[in-house]
Amino acid sequence: EFVFGDWSSDVCSSDLGSTLDLSAAPETRAVRALYPELRSDRGAARQRTDWDSALDHIAERFAAIIAEHGPDAVAFYGAGQLLTEDYYVFNKLAKGLIGTNNLDTNSRLCMSSAVAGYKLSLGTDAPPCSYEDIDATDCLFIAGSNTAFAHPIVFRRVEEARKANPDMKLVVVDPRRTDTAESADLFLPLLPGTDIALYNAMLHVMLWEGWLDRDYIDAHPEGFDALKQLVREYTPTMAATVCGLPKKDIEQAAEWFARADATLSMYCQGLNQYASGTHKNSALINLHLATGHIGRPGAGPLSLTGQPNAMGGREVCWLANLLSAHRDMADPTHRAEVAALWGVPEVPATPGKSAVELFQALKD
Repeated sequence: EFVFGDWSSDVCSSDLGSTLDLSAAPETRAVRALYPELRSDRGAARQRTDWDSALDHIAERFAAIIAEHGPDAVAFYGAGQLLTEDYYVFNKLAKGLIGTNNLDTNSRLCMSSAVAGYKLSLGTDAPPCSYEDIDATDCLFIAGSNTAFAHPIVFRRVEEARKANPDMKLVVVDPRRTDTAESADLFLPLLPGTDIALYNAMLHVMLWEGWLDRDYIDAHPEGFDALKQLVREYTPTMAATVCGLPKKDIEQAAEWFARADATLSMYCQGLNQYASGTHKNSALINLHLATGHIGRPGAGPLSLTGQPNAMGGREVCWLANLLSAHRDMADPTHRAEVAALWGVPEVPATPGKSAVELFQALKD
């Protein structure tokens, strides 16, 4: 049994003001959900119903399934379209009231490498910067994202920032010559999948030239000596061969990134959609940690999400293995903290099914 919203353009002009053109072709009209529809079994046609009946039906069916099979017999799957507060309420409903961690979202499929990259490098899945930093940066490093096409509102902000600061450098890393690449001061069309070699070579150049923030490294990051050993072999000459890039362009990217007053990186699926996506994210974040371009205006690694509030869902936390406000489900202290806040005896300790596991479980 499912409840569906019927997407219809059959609305009066007062609902949408002058934005609705009823003379336009149906596929181009503004649309919105007007009422729920319900089918009593999978073979039946959906019928229009009222909200009270729809919500009562959902509650009764969930309650009956839970009573017969236990809380892990139900699950929730979401996208990046909800408000952060809505995500939080669903988390409280599933993990606090029903008692299941079977709650996952498209972040598992779309942004999981960014999630894991932030946790690996910074300890928590929380970008240490925001869109406001675009206005304050001196060097914008865009990797694996055609921002001009896929995030046009963000790119308008980039264009305004460049108008306000003509000296701002834009570096774009992408195998394709995209709309974003056309605007770049330096375009690096690397061979697909060779990002880590590029970032490690840039760090090699920064080490060789002394363009690192030693005070920041001594005070904050851990494991820098091991990283130095790792990037020793990643000379610009070696990376140029691996990446299919001119050696001088790698050196130029390293100089602009390291020597700017503030460097902001923005990246998306070109880094994330790989088996090694977590390490691609981490290799780029390493450049910020080595140069101190993090934790101040205009600087930091900013993962771009494909949907309007995927980050909000992760924040509170619509994932089967985490708890709200970046609390770790595996930590009994964190579980107790959340349970006390919600006024429940406990939240379940066993991680729920991730997105793909949920789909397979439904099939089975």
